Amino acid sequence: MTALVNEKKKVSYLREVQNELKKVTWTSREELLLSTRAVVVATFVFGFAIYLADLGIRGALEAIGQLARWIG
Repeated sequence: MTALVNEKKKVSYLREVQNELKKVTWTSREELLLSTRAVVVATFVFGFAIYLADLGIRGALEAIGQLARWIG
């Protein structure tokens, strides 16, 4: 008896999922490609900006270290 109830719950759940997926507005292929390109470009731009910031911070810390050695 319990197995039958569980099976009915599973079937009911899957039907509800199927009905909800019919309501979803899916993006078009063109919109998906445009969004993907934007994400890839933004990733490279921000990665490069972080790289430049890292170089600047590293240079500043090395300069502080040189100054400390020169003073000490």
